[in-house]
Amino acid sequence: MQEERNSYYVHPTAIVESDDVGDGTKIWHFAHVRRGSRIGSNCNIGKSVYIDIDAEIGDNVKIQNFVSVYKGVIIEDDVFVGPSATFTNDLYPRAFIWDESHVSATRICRGASIGANATIVCGITVGEYAMIGAGSVVAKDVPPFALMIGNPAWLLGYVCYCGNRLIEDAAQSSFKCSVCGKSVNIKKG
Repeated sequence: MQEERNSYYVHPTAIVESDDVGDGTKIWHFAHVRRGSRIGSNCNIGKSVYIDIDAEIGDNVKIQNFVSVYKGVIIEDDVFVGPSATFTNDLYPRAFIWDESHVSATRICRGASIGANATIVCGITVGEYAMIGAGSVVAKDVPPFALMIGNPAWLLGYVCYCGNRLIEDAAQSSFKCSVCGKSVNIKKG
């Protein structure tokens, strides 16, 4: 049996405590959405996803299976989060001294993509349309359109809005996509 709440879908095994879930969103098997969290419209929240108290998810976000989005994480519109990606929220974790003051904010900006099994260390910003490679460990801010891979993650190049690699046009001081043809101005350094 499927459950409709307002105009979003909740699988019967999911727990949704939040009153702030947007229209057209789908929340799948065994997901847990805590009170005080916000999920925008037309999102897809995969199997066994955990969204913590006060976490913020924008519109058109796809969060794949087994991702935990902890308090302090803000995910803007049009973001993709791959399976089993990990977000942290405490730079100095100790079970015996944890309190709310330890939460460090993390922002994933519009259109960014986080690959499967990537780890995003708290206190950073992943720029607009950046792409984080599968399994990467990101511990510092990521510029817009950056392609980051490895552990620790390093800049391999830049990607287009469409996700394909950008090619630098030194004569024009810009980058161009060979697939969709768009040009992107990127401030390097």
